[in-house]
Amino acid sequence: MFYGWYVVGGAFLLALWSWGLGFYGSSIYIVALGREHGWSISTVSLAITTYYLIGAGCIALIGDTMRRFGLSRVVTAGVLAMGAGVAALTSVTAVWQLYAAFAVMAFGWSCMSLAAINIVVAPWFEARRGVALSLALTGASCGGMVIAPLLLALVEALGFATGLRLAVAVMLATLLPVTLVVLRRTPADLGVGPDGAPAGPRAAVPEMAAPPARRLDVLRTRGYWTISTAFALGLVTQVGILTHLVAYLSPVLGTAGVGAALGITTAAAVVGRFPMGVMVDRMDRRAAASVNFLVQVVGLALLWLAPSAAGIYVGCALFGLGVGNVVSLPGLLVQREFAPAQFATTLSMIAATNQVTFAFAPGAIGVLRDATGSYAAALAVCAALDLAAAAIVLGRARRRAEPAEAPAGRSAPAELRVL
Repeated sequence: MFYGWYVVGGAFLLALWSWGLGFYGSSIYIVALGREHGWSISTVSLAITTYYLIGAGCIALIGDTMRRFGLSRVVTAGVLAMGAGVAALTSVTAVWQLYAAFAVMAFGWSCMSLAAINIVVAPWFEARRGVALSLALTGASCGGMVIAPLLLALVEALGFATGLRLAVAVMLATLLPVTLVVLRRTPADLGVGPDGAPAGPRAAVPEMAAPPARRLDVLRTRGYWTISTAFALGLVTQVGILTHLVAYLSPVLGTAGVGAALGITTAAAVVGRFPMGVMVDRMDRRAAASVNFLVQVVGLALLWLAPSAAGIYVGCALFGLGVGNVVSLPGLLVQREFAPAQFATTLSMIAATNQVTFAFAPGAIGVLRDATGSYAAALAVCAALDLAAAAIVLGRARRRAEPAEAPAGRSAPAELRVL
């Protein structure tokens, strides 16, 4: 079997644990730390917002860092940092220590999340990258389905400290062999090109082997701004809705109904990746992204206006279908429109911008809800943001030229098309 699929499996495990402990686990930390220390929800929530902001700064540099130190070393350091930060949460006694623990976690998150996973998978796939990334980033949705409930069960059964430390031990035992063994090999080590093709002068320039791009050159492109802005708006909606979904649906559906709604949303997020992953390599990727946002708009409309529980469940399913794709599509658009030399830098900048933006989404929606007395205005605003994202992502940027055949021993040119 082509070795790239082993890399995809390793990336799946990275996403499973990074989203499980670093994203979905946040809701557990808020409750547990408040109970352990008497801290208010706002105190812990502000620390989590700071965690996302620090992580965004690290993500902006992750491409250059991986280029300098190597994929395996950087991801290994990230896994160790995530483990150390989560374990430190069990020992904090003061608020400043809470911030320090989340700062360590933020570095780990930057080395294990969206930009890093795209960069890990990119050298191995060109034509089949859509399928490969969809499979790898399915681990993010599974982190919410598997790791977060498991973490909650461990905390309830063994206590906060023991439960988190056991989860960290399992993560390290799972991921360190992946980072130290699987991710150490490169296509050049095996003498292959992307998708398993024989290496040769027509093979695509590996993203991490190409000369680095200048950030100023990337910022001058229309492609960067249309991708970055559209997905920043989409993630504001996504993170805000997922954070407040329980609070919104509890008075309507009750505890059992909310559990069913969350299950439907998460399952749909997993299911939605596969048709997109299969089709996106054969279609206009910007059109696919626009349709994905519009499906979520319909889901939000049903959540807002549906007169019955059945309608709300359908709304959850439609919104959930787009959740995973909002995470995976930016990397696919960057691959199609930017030369390999710009891939790591461009994707890192987009991921950092998106994270800075969505870090404020839960608080903003909460403020809007309190100001209006219901979630109706928040749902309307989120639907409008997704509509705007659907329109913005259709803004055309010239597709990068395919690399021409170059003499042996020389890389094909990788100019950035500036509009």
